[in-house]
Amino acid sequence: MTRSSGFKVGMGIAVAALAGSQDAAAQAPTLSVDPSRLPRLGTIDVRFQSYNLEMVEVTGGRFWKPYKASAAAQSARGADNSGNIPTGANPDLYAYREPIDLSNPRLRALAAALAPAYLRVSGTWANTTYFAESDDAPSTPPNGFRAVLSRERWKAVIDFAHAVSAEIVTSMATSPGARDAAGQWQSDQARRFFAYTRSVGGRIAAAEFMNEPTLAAMGGAPDGYDAAAYGQDFKAFAAFIKASEPDVMVLGPGSIGETAAPQSSRPSSSGFISTRDLLAASGPGIDAFSYHHYGAVSQRCAPGQTTPEAALSEAWLASTGRTLAFYQSLRDEFAPDKPMWLTETAETACGGNPWASTFLDTFRYLDQLGRLAKAGVQMVAHNTLAASDYGLLDEQTLRPRPNYWAALLWRRLMGTIVLDAGVHDGMHLYAHCRRGARRAVTLLAINTDRTAAVTLRLPVASERYTLSADDLQSAEVKLNGTALELEPNDDFPRLAAVTSPPGSVEIGPATITFLTVEDAKNPACD
Repeated sequence: MTRSSGFKVGMGIAVAALAGSQDAAAQAPTLSVDPSRLPRLGTIDVRFQSYNLEMVEVTGGRFWKPYKASAAAQSARGADNSGNIPTGANPDLYAYREPIDLSNPRLRALAAALAPAYLRVSGTWANTTYFAESDDAPSTPPNGFRAVLSRERWKAVIDFAHAVSAEIVTSMATSPGARDAAGQWQSDQARRFFAYTRSVGGRIAAAEFMNEPTLAAMGGAPDGYDAAAYGQDFKAFAAFIKASEPDVMVLGPGSIGETAAPQSSRPSSSGFISTRDLLAASGPGIDAFSYHHYGAVSQRCAPGQTTPEAALSEAWLASTGRTLAFYQSLRDEFAPDKPMWLTETAETACGGNPWASTFLDTFRYLDQLGRLAKAGVQMVAHNTLAASDYGLLDEQTLRPRPNYWAALLWRRLMGTIVLDAGVHDGMHLYAHCRRGARRAVTLLAINTDRTAAVTLRLPVASERYTLSADDLQSAEVKLNGTALELEPNDDFPRLAAVTSPPGSVEIGPATITFLTVEDAKNPACD
């Protein structure tokens, strides 16, 4: 990565790149920042940093098989729900999981530490899941469905959401079982679903009609399903919500799989439906524009699309912005001024690469949050909380992975007021008003260079929280040199900062640093 020389001053930010003699070239480039003068860009939802719980985790069923799963770790019921996988998928990529225990004290404590958040319970499997009519759930799904969500299991989701201060986001069943003889979507199951939720003290804050309608065929839609059919269905869904659940936000369309590349390059035989066609057919009715982003498909499904060597590259990290720009342009055309919600994202689709569970992916995770907050996205739901290789937690032990500790630091240090820290060669720098502190600022400095340090010069004292790892593909992450892990009895470790006096703070190669400046006195943070 090259770094420009010269000197730029603007918006309270001075950037100086050292150049000249060999001695000067050996020194770390220096960025000078005055936190008191960083201007305000906007605000994000207090639940901006959120997470997904796949519907198949709730019901039990076949989800992405972990790379390191042993035969002994797989359920004896491995053949159960063999048909409950995305249409056309290779069954060898999946393994049966028992329903997740949402009463687990460790799971609840770890999720609660990220509160407040949105808990999205959806995914491809939600499109074909039947909600039981009574407490006696059928042992097999009715015709037109592939799984059964019992009232007991949904009540567990509601209780979990209450316990961890999360608001529920979900989507509807849209498979043939949710339709009449003419193939029209019926609201009967959705009506029962919302009514039961209210009856046990729950609340659904927002709902998408369908998970990923751009891939409707893969998600179990009827044969021949197209944009016109979606438009008709969405209008029925929006009318149902408006009449029966007026406090529920309607999200949509929840698309995936598009970039700025011409859609004509996509094979027509793929059954893909463009978001433009979906929006043109459905008309107005959404309260927030939702979309999904994965920078690539993992090696589980398509070997060679990504590599660990590219995980810190600008091309990889910038992909989230390219996806946002594509969907934002459609938002501006069809739903102007509606907020943007990224309702599903992770390292890669198909459960993540093997390094998704390591510190190497933490650069993407935090850089993505920084970029999207700066761009005004209001909600980012990581997939998943605790399933497969991209989960924030190990699904067997619920041990926090590096991305979880990064999420915890973000939650504690980054507030909802977003500041403009400028654009810099050699380091990604983001700034927010400090959570819970008046006129204080938190800087997030991400050094993606694997060999060179960068020096950040601040005019006031700061508290430093540096994340690092001895091996970038390690499941262990260190905070200021000390490994992060739960204490006995699952107590959280003390996230202790190191005080840095006014002047230079070195951001080491391939490290991530939060710097809180309590004495910033930035009026934008009032």
